[in-house]
Amino acid sequence: MTHVREHRSVLAGAEKRLLIRIATRLPAAVTSDQLTALALVAMVTAGAAFATIHATSWGAALFVVALAVNWFGDSLDGTVARVRDQQRPRYGYYVDHVVDLAGMTALVAGMAASGLMSPVIAVALLAAYCLVSAESYLATHSLGVFRISFAGVGPTELRILLAIGALVVARDPWVTLAGRHMLLFDFGGIIATGGLFVAFIASSVRNARALYLADPLPSAFQKARAA
Repeated sequence: MTHVREHRSVLAGAEKRLLIRIATRLPAAVTSDQLTALALVAMVTAGAAFATIHATSWGAALFVVALAVNWFGDSLDGTVARVRDQQRPRYGYYVDHVVDLAGMTALVAGMAASGLMSPVIAVALLAAYCLVSAESYLATHSLGVFRISFAGVGPTELRILLAIGALVVARDPWVTLAGRHMLLFDFGGIIATGGLFVAFIASSVRNARALYLADPLPSAFQKARAA
C-alpha cells in the first residue's frame, strides 16, 4: 500500500533521528515482526499493570516500563524495515494497525478495571479512538496520506502523558477542579475523548472537501461523450 506518512508531533524530528540510530545498531536477528509482537505484549502488560495501580506499590512503575517497551517495539518495527529495505507495505500497514487497535483495547480495559477511571468514560474514550483510527485508515486509502499526529500530539506524546498520569495517581488519584472532586483519569479521559471527537470531525471535513474537489461530478459534456 503506497502512501505518504505525515508526522508533525512535537517530538517527531528528534524521535525519527533516534529511531534510525537504534535501527542501524540492532542485531540482524531482531526482525520487524518480533518488534511488532513485543509492542502488543507490552501494551497488554501496560493495561494489566494499570489495573493494579491502586492495589500495589509497583503497578505504576510497571506501567511506565511497559509503555517504554511498547514505544520501542511499535516505533521501531517500521523503521527497521525501512532502514534494511525490507518493506512489505500492505502487510506491514495491516498488521501494525490491527496490533494498535488490540493494544489500545487492552490498555483501556485495564483503565476501566482499575477503579481509577469510570468504565463509562473508558468506553467513550475507546469509541472516540476507534472513530479517529477508522477515519485515518479511510483517508490513507482515499488520499494516500497517513497522518500520525493531530495538533502536535502523536503516540509518543500520549505515552508520556499517560506515564506521568500513572505516577501521579499512584500517590493521589483525585483532583479538585472548579470545586468539584473527581478522579484525575476521569478528567483526563473526558478531555481526551473530546479532543479525539474534535480531531475526527476536523479530519473528516478536511478530507471530504479534498476528495470533493479531486473527484468532481461529471459535466453534461462528459456524460454525452460517455453515452
